[in-house]
Amino acid sequence: MRAVASPPPSKAGFTASLGVVEKRFFVRTFGCQMNEHDSERIANLLVRDGLSAAERVEDADVVVLNTCCIRENADNKLYGHLGHLKALKDLNPDLKIMVGGCLAQKDREIIRERAAWVDVVLGTHNVGSAASLLERSYTEGPLVEILEESAIDEEFFSGPTSRANLPYSAYVTIQIGCDNNCTFCIVPSVRGREISRPFGELIKEVAELASQGVSEITLLGQNVNSYGRDLTLSARRGSGFDAAVLGDAYVEAGGRRAQPLFADLLRAVAAVPGIRRVRFTSPHPKDLRPETILAMAETPGVMNQLHYPLQSGSDTVLAAMHRGYSASRYLEKLSAARAGIADLAVSTDIIVGFPGETEEDFARTLEVAAEAGFDGAYTFIFSPRPGTEAASFGDRFVAPEVIARRFDELKIVTDRTSYAKHRERIGRVEEVLIEGPSKRNPGMISGRTRQNKLVHFERRELGTSSERLAGGSYANVEIVDAAPHFLRGLLLEVTSSPRHKLRIPVASLH
Repeated sequence: MRAVASPPPSKAGFTASLGVVEKRFFVRTFGCQMNEHDSERIANLLVRDGLSAAERVEDADVVVLNTCCIRENADNKLYGHLGHLKALKDLNPDLKIMVGGCLAQKDREIIRERAAWVDVVLGTHNVGSAASLLERSYTEGPLVEILEESAIDEEFFSGPTSRANLPYSAYVTIQIGCDNNCTFCIVPSVRGREISRPFGELIKEVAELASQGVSEITLLGQNVNSYGRDLTLSARRGSGFDAAVLGDAYVEAGGRRAQPLFADLLRAVAAVPGIRRVRFTSPHPKDLRPETILAMAETPGVMNQLHYPLQSGSDTVLAAMHRGYSASRYLEKLSAARAGIADLAVSTDIIVGFPGETEEDFARTLEVAAEAGFDGAYTFIFSPRPGTEAASFGDRFVAPEVIARRFDELKIVTDRTSYAKHRERIGRVEEVLIEGPSKRNPGMISGRTRQNKLVHFERRELGTSSERLAGGSYANVEIVDAAPHFLRGLLLEVTSSPRHKLRIPVASLH
């Protein structure tokens, strides 16, 4: 389950106008962290309009499916859930069903054709209209509303939201859209061009989250390290050098050139009282700049963790992907980051079986992955996404049995390097942000180190109450053992208790 921050007191919106005492909603999320955060925002808007969250889909009066079209078989998952919802709607004709997100943006009319019982279809650019579209559907019937261009929606971003089952942690969207053109990626088509939110608005949102007890912030964007390039370019073209938009550091420096503001943002977010940890995802390797490395190195509140997507170790494949860097350039920037940031943990994404990938190309990927020595890797099998350039490379598709073999070989390499990295941490004392009981073993407590490594440890009697071991507490843990994907530890002391408030449940599927 996911949860979001409790919004301001409800204005009872359209529920009061319909004479309804209270309606309940349920939001289910498919896909990435951007989608999770969009769902949290939608939930926030619905609560502000008089609805309350339901714990189960069967108890809801309104069901929102926030879709993804990046993951494999995304459409099958959606229509499977819509089939279940049709059965619920047959039993309760007043049930309202809304479909939003990337798949809705791409397949707007197909959804209505295949699932006529859906009441509202809305795209990625107008999620801020979710509550108003729901209200209109009660009087106007089924609606499809898809905006074709990105826009910063002040209503959508008003009021901070924190993460679901981690209410002490919050996502903050710093930009929407993407200006890159990777041939395997549908994001630019469904989320539009890159637009950065004003600097001051982001700091205000973080400060409000901190006042609610949130201590960890994750900055979200499709290419976070290009944040603010559009804002400074607009200022240089005549919009004015406003510190509320560009930040004090850039304006005080004289705004000499159009450039990203991400390094300034990292420093400013970490300086907000109450914020102890700042993370971000995801940067693009071609845009990792020296000032960002310096900000990470010099700012204790910015975690020494970097997600740094490789995608392939072959220059030929990288060029076909339109990634904008070579394998050697990737490794040079990685080396600079590790030299500049103490105890840096690095994770990555790698795609296996991109169209045209030869055995030589794949061998180069294995070599680069081994040389990079990643702490963790998310490995994916290429699958064509309609609407992407790579989907048209059908004559170059790699045989499934070849991809399966390569995938297994790559996993051996990445697991070996991550296990080695984890074993190096045995004997260290790590600061851990406690998440709560382990999902697989409630007798164990789980938490995250500064490098975002998962740690499991037994609850110990240290004169420590259960409340102090709850999610949101900080503790010192000695690492005593390691596995490829997690660490085992011994609780030494709990250093602080949680300060957060309860949040709204939002379900998530990946």
